Amino acid sequence: MLPRIAALIENKSSPRRFAAPTRAIRWTDGPRGAIARAMTNSRAKAPAPAPKSADESGGRIMLATPPRMDPEALAPMLRAALATGVVGCVRMDMPGAGEADIRRAADILRPICHEADVALILAEHFRMAKPLGLDGVEVESRHARLRDVRAEIGPDAIMGVACGASRHDGMTAAEAGADYVLFRPHHAQGALGDGAVADLELFQWWAEMIETPVVAEGGVGAAEIAALAPFADFAIPDADVWEGDVAAKTKALNAILEADEG
Repeated sequence: MLPRIAALIENKSSPRRFAAPTRAIRWTDGPRGAIARAMTNSRAKAPAPAPKSADESGGRIMLATPPRMDPEALAPMLRAALATGVVGCVRMDMPGAGEADIRRAADILRPICHEADVALILAEHFRMAKPLGLDGVEVESRHARLRDVRAEIGPDAIMGVACGASRHDGMTAAEAGADYVLFRPHHAQGALGDGAVADLELFQWWAEMIETPVVAEGGVGAAEIAALAPFADFAIPDADVWEGDVAAKTKALNAILEADEG
């Protein structure tokens, strides 16, 4: 069954949309969301067909789990969000968690994602992805050897690379075969970090110059998504998306992203 993130790219109506990343992903036995389907195109550009609805094309929202989540408590919220049909991928974030806790969370969240035909990837712990039956990983560009990551997860798994606000790191990751590049934070959040931000100009430049899908994260709410919509392929909303009606919030944010395809 073809995963849901590539049909989205195939159906883009914006004239700037790239044709494909550097590598094709071929799923032989499962679902796995819009992010994966973004990788099935050839590199040659082609005229974009007529746009389709979110239900037909898959969404442009990626969800990151709350860092200190209780997977059992998160499960019904995740199921509701995925039922909207607008989530392209879920990233499991568990900084500081032990291996047993990561395994438990994966066992709870993986069936929910796969039943909805959505990819579930793991942040950082790339050696655990294949044993846990996950669909890929997202690693930090400066903390991982991408060749080793690819060798570990296999040729058909998703390899996302977080590149901070560095254009250079993004290009290096794209050349190394990243399936998507993520820039963050889009807006500074408090005094943490070095203060560098992935501003709108970076996404504009990437959209014009680079074919690899690009994801925005960090300080991303409705207003930011509206500005990013013509340039970012996917967006990860801030953690407050999980507060209240996550399904309604997710659907509303995706509608803003897809309005530029109008």
